[in-house]
Amino acid sequence: MQNENNELNFPPNFLWGCSTSAHQIEGGLTNDWSEWEKSHHRLEELKNQNKNPLDYISGQAANSFLDNNADIVCMKELGLNAYRFSVDWSRIEPQPGIFDETALNYYLNFIKSLRAHGIEPFVTLWHWPVPLWIRDIGGWESPKIVEYFNRFVKKTAGHLNTEVNFWITLNEPMVYSGNSYMVGIWPPQKKNFISYYKVIKKLIKAHRLAFDTLKEIDSDNKVGIAKHNIYFEAFGNKLINRILKFFADWWINERFLKAIDDKQDFIGLNYYFHNKINYGFSRQHEYEKKSDLNWGLHPEGIYYLLKDLKKYNKPIYITENGLADRGDQHRSWYINEILKNVHHAIKEGTDVKGYFHWSLIDNFEWAEGFHPKFGLYEVDYKNFDRIARPSAQFYQDVCKNNRII
Repeated sequence: MQNENNELNFPPNFLWGCSTSAHQIEGGLTNDWSEWEKSHHRLEELKNQNKNPLDYISGQAANSFLDNNADIVCMKELGLNAYRFSVDWSRIEPQPGIFDETALNYYLNFIKSLRAHGIEPFVTLWHWPVPLWIRDIGGWESPKIVEYFNRFVKKTAGHLNTEVNFWITLNEPMVYSGNSYMVGIWPPQKKNFISYYKVIKKLIKAHRLAFDTLKEIDSDNKVGIAKHNIYFEAFGNKLINRILKFFADWWINERFLKAIDDKQDFIGLNYYFHNKINYGFSRQHEYEKKSDLNWGLHPEGIYYLLKDLKKYNKPIYITENGLADRGDQHRSWYINEILKNVHHAIKEGTDVKGYFHWSLIDNFEWAEGFHPKFGLYEVDYKNFDRIARPSAQFYQDVCKNNRII
């Protein structure tokens, strides 16, 4: 897989894609997150931090719902053969048991457009926001949530199934549950370990039931989750650090995957963080390069995570990986270094089937608003034009040639 020109070639039929989520790019949504953004508590919080609230309200986002063809143009320029996106539950089921056929047909037509351009759709069924009526019965703490989520999955997948082969039931369930129910920085902003633990259990149950439902609809459906894993490194290989690493890996990286191991056809890996353990946990140590969010860029970490996931004996798709980089200083370097490490894992026998960069375009970032710039394409929020960053040309070369140099 390496030729005399030092090119690293990827396997035939490798999927090259980008990822997005509905709330972050579509615009015009009404759900628990959009209401939280405008809540008195949230506005006061931002005011106390001397921040402009308008920068933290998703509003029209990148206007992708009204003009998704603008995104398809970007995908075609890049030469993508896959695209991961999410449908929005609140748009599809705005009232309990009442489904919006127009919304369902919108997503169906979008998927057909992707297919017409040779792009394989990966559909995420839940990427965090919930309808207001779900919020009002307790969100993911509700005794009815698993049943209602499964009803949504059954209706949505039943409508889209003829055009979709790959389904992602949940995005980063451990991140969502932690930030929303224990740390309390996302809606509903709870800080309660019991709530956190109960939500994790409900998310596990929701995925397992959704898996069965998707298989009942079509036994050929490929079903997984997008799991955010952190590369925990035990500094100096000291005993206490190895013990802390063991428990961090078990709770953050492994518990959810092991709980659904018999109910997933593939593993989706989201990779952003390296955490060097030295008598405690901290991301804040010396890195050669950092993102605009001060996240240390540690491309080697993905190799170790991929090698660890090999034990599940499942195909792996890297469903998210990227960085906030307004000046586009590090993005091309980071993609290249990440892919070197992915290639290394593949060469050693890890079954990696695809890579999805986060993100195709600039998006609304959950707690950080419009400031972080994750896109290969810049979005001009005055007219919603997409403007390619230099890294887009770099990624285009990778996608079209199925290799890195």
